[in-house]
Amino acid sequence: MTRSAGTPGGPPEDRAGAGRPVGLIPGRPRRWVRYGALGAAVLVVVAAGVGWGVYTRLNGNITADEAAAAELRRYEKERPSALVKDAQNILLIGSDTRAGSGNGRYGRDSGTERSDTTILLHLAADRHTATAVSLPRDLMVRVPGCHRPDGRLSAPMYTALNAAFAVGGSACTIRTVEKLTGIRIDHHVVIDFSAFKEMVDAVDGVEVCLTEPIDDKAARLRLPAGRVTLDGEQALGYVRARKSLGDGSDTERMERQQRFLGALVNTVWSNDVLLNPAKLYPVLDAATSSLTTDPGLASLRGLYDLVRGLRKIPTERVQFLTVPRESYVYDANRDQLVEPDAEKLFARLRRDAPVEVVKETTSDSGAKSRNPAAADSPSSRESDSFPQSADYAAYIFVGRSDDGMRAAPPWLTPSPTPTFRGNTAAEDSCG
Repeated sequence: MTRSAGTPGGPPEDRAGAGRPVGLIPGRPRRWVRYGALGAAVLVVVAAGVGWGVYTRLNGNITADEAAAAELRRYEKERPSALVKDAQNILLIGSDTRAGSGNGRYGRDSGTERSDTTILLHLAADRHTATAVSLPRDLMVRVPGCHRPDGRLSAPMYTALNAAFAVGGSACTIRTVEKLTGIRIDHHVVIDFSAFKEMVDAVDGVEVCLTEPIDDKAARLRLPAGRVTLDGEQALGYVRARKSLGDGSDTERMERQQRFLGALVNTVWSNDVLLNPAKLYPVLDAATSSLTTDPGLASLRGLYDLVRGLRKIPTERVQFLTVPRESYVYDANRDQLVEPDAEKLFARLRRDAPVEVVKETTSDSGAKSRNPAAADSPSSRESDSFPQSADYAAYIFVGRSDDGMRAAPPWLTPSPTPTFRGNTAAEDSCG
């Protein structure tokens, strides 16, 4: 007797269920779905783990300058107030310390460190411009009493700017610069020789233009004339050299540093480093591994908030200049401010007012130490329409014009923007 389909004695495929294709193993589709979902979940977890690992590494690289923060809180009442919301002033300090990895090769560790470079970086509130002002390390300034590393309080002194860092570290330098300029320092960054080299190497070098060959044994630098891409070691020698480049002055060295920093900014902007994670990571790793900052910047979030506002600034609006200075009257190896030019610059930065730079020409070289662009330009010969005194923020002018109408306050009166000799990140040093 023939058995009908679906009966216990029927074929195996019929007993498993009618309509299923022959050869398909029961449960396999669901198993593949489960395996696929599990694999995707594993990838997500791994990616998240890698991302968290990268974040943790970079975030942990940065050293928070808690000692400086505590010292600045101690003297909060004497510090100037920030006058313009969202404008930021950041003090960049290049340390000449020989301590730490790789720094010992540049000289003997004397147990102290000075600020080899000090730059006041002003970011406009609208983030349309960035202005970096170099302050000479040999500039004669009044250094307030500062707490030394051993806790002792130093006596106030009139001395070179770089001595402030040796006496009381970054906090003492910040207080000195604030007293000199009347500008509130919002953040600070300290970078040493190794950090500088690593950052240059992380962007695969920076191109500069040399008008003549360089052979400087002291700076360990030997380069041909023309366009040259400097690696980290060469870049460090280039920005530190004095004897074999230019006139040997610190002013010329600062101008060279400014041109190099402009080229570095141009390299980062033009290569889309800030928008490409593969290019950005090595730069962040190099930068964060050797930075000491105030607690407000000592995290990836803090640095990201800062960089986010910078990446839209066009390179022609990233400006570099040196504060107007001249040889100190009692010592030609020291500097002093040129007034009223220096106060004019500081006052505009305090107010977040525009500052323009003009490229140095051959005719400028005769008076280079005074930043002649500020003195010679037609706009600078006009006086600013705002007061220059330290208490200018409280100044209110309400007068009457000849026709009896209320006169406009001076900060609403258009005034020429003074110019200072300098350069921008957009300039071609070979041009």
